[in-house]
Amino acid sequence: MRKIQWIVLLLILLTLLSNGLLAQKKYNESPMLESLVKQGKLPPIEKRLPKNPVVIKPYEEIGQYGGTWRRAWLGPGDRWGIARLSISAANLLRFSSDGKKVLPWLVDKYTISSDGRVYTFHIREGIKWSDGTPFTTDDVIFWYEDIICNKELTPTMPAQFISSKGEIAKFEKIDTYTFRIVFPEPKPLFIYDIPAQGWYIDNTYGSLSYYAPKHYLKQFHPKYTPQDELDKLAKAGGFNKWYDLFKFKADWLQNPDLPMTSPWKVVSKSTNDPVFIMERNPYYFAIDPQGNQLPYIDRIAHYLVSDAEMVNMKAVAGELDMMDRHTRLSNYTLFMQNKDKGNYRIIRWRSAVGADPAIYLNQNVKDPVKRKLFQDVRFRQALSLAINRDEINKILYLGLGTPMQAAIPKGASYYDPGWEKAYAQYDPQRARKLLDLMGLKVGKDGFRIGPDGKPIELIISFTTYPGNANINVMELIKSYWEAIGIKTIIKQIDRSLYTTNCNSGDIEIGVWVMDRCSNFILSPGRILGTITDGPWAPLYARWYWTKGKEGEEPTGDIKKLYDLWDEVNQTIDAKKRDQLIRQIVSLHKKNIWIIGTVGALPQLVIVKNNFRNVPEDLISDAPLFTPLNAFPEQFFIKQ
Repeated sequence: MRKIQWIVLLLILLTLLSNGLLAQKKYNESPMLESLVKQGKLPPIEKRLPKNPVVIKPYEEIGQYGGTWRRAWLGPGDRWGIARLSISAANLLRFSSDGKKVLPWLVDKYTISSDGRVYTFHIREGIKWSDGTPFTTDDVIFWYEDIICNKELTPTMPAQFISSKGEIAKFEKIDTYTFRIVFPEPKPLFIYDIPAQGWYIDNTYGSLSYYAPKHYLKQFHPKYTPQDELDKLAKAGGFNKWYDLFKFKADWLQNPDLPMTSPWKVVSKSTNDPVFIMERNPYYFAIDPQGNQLPYIDRIAHYLVSDAEMVNMKAVAGELDMMDRHTRLSNYTLFMQNKDKGNYRIIRWRSAVGADPAIYLNQNVKDPVKRKLFQDVRFRQALSLAINRDEINKILYLGLGTPMQAAIPKGASYYDPGWEKAYAQYDPQRARKLLDLMGLKVGKDGFRIGPDGKPIELIISFTTYPGNANINVMELIKSYWEAIGIKTIIKQIDRSLYTTNCNSGDIEIGVWVMDRCSNFILSPGRILGTITDGPWAPLYARWYWTKGKEGEEPTGDIKKLYDLWDEVNQTIDAKKRDQLIRQIVSLHKKNIWIIGTVGALPQLVIVKNNFRNVPEDLISDAPLFTPLNAFPEQFFIKQ
């Protein structure tokens, strides 16, 4: 009998060991941190990690510790380049590499009520801020109640917390590590909002990080510090108001004293430094499968340069270890010619771009004659068929892109091959027939006459954005459209003026990249027209965005588009939601509201040959904060 009991006990112990429940947790760390532990400046690693750290599987192999990752940046206006590497990793949830899954990150588990109204989150127990202070639910409640709900810090409540009836979501603390967010109506897409949103509140971007270091920031908040003391602090710091001081102190880029939860944190005192430095966070909560605390790399050095072309030149010279931002496709041949000399390789990630550039015919154009033309699908079809996309791809993109309609590219969620090919073939003869059917006769000068008896004259307004070849593309577009009898004028204007005119609906035909296509749910603005730098329906979009208070009320398929998206936002069942989104895709495929040229262009990544664990195949997109979805924590420099 006793023998049987011992056998049973042994089996139980073996089961517990196999499940890791009794396994001795042994962690390893960077020699840089080991030295600080020995000096008594840091607690042992076992006391710096949570009970269940995040485990990141390396892309190629277990990495080596140490080294400095050299990059380049253009200064404070280029903060996205830094944020995407590290700050964006400091989120409650995070996207998988392809953007199709939501991964627990600062929280280790979450639940969603059956009615899609209540989200309950559990923070990983034992996570700490970069200064060693425990991270708890209080940091979430502080962020919501004292920052988001404070009108001096956040004048406008973020839209995702407001119901269709104007009611506001509630944040509730359950215990030290558990909290919930309760919405007044179903909010099935909210789980995607969290990883697709931002970081700490700062002077440039609004904050949607969902937490903030209460123990540090409360000293700059009137709820916790007397107003007269705050006024003195603000004045001493050169600020007029307490909230200006608070925003500065909460700005991760400008204030290196701000506690963080990211893999690396800023240590440079000034953004004007020739080299802007970030160092590893000794309390970062991720490990590799062998228990090595991440990140592998000790420091990231951002070299300040004057413009994007200088970034490319430093890459060509082999002076950057891994660079995907500002690397221009137009320099591909130059990169290839110098890769051996610079000791680097060129990786081509798949950009989630449906068209670069895309052509947006303003459905709200103020000229009544042009509005009638632009709202006739035959006119849009004709303009699309007149474009020689193969020629554009070969001449301007070295044949590296995909000639296609402005559509969700292959490999992205909700890809539809029919949309990609819709009216995307080069067929000027068919284009002319469509214009003939519209009654647009050809005048003596070879150009078509509008329904008002006057020559049709299209005005394309465009500006520049990083890496584009708009001026060359627009010259070709002009030649294609004039070949079918549509006189075309192209105007390059200042970016600020372009943005202003887009917002007011004064752009007749706008030009911008059709990006953010990795997953329609994450960023629907291009498809809905609510991102107005692609002004295909600016006044309809404003009507939709302001709930009818401004803009113009749409009709027909555009109204149906908005109705479908409203239904998507209320639909809990994922399969039904996908069906609704497919209907939205079908509406675009039918109407060709956005005209494409070349899409799915590669995102060039210049990587030194000893810089490892960089994925060869990755989708690159803004909502995924690329290169964050490559998991930079597991990059390493091979000795």
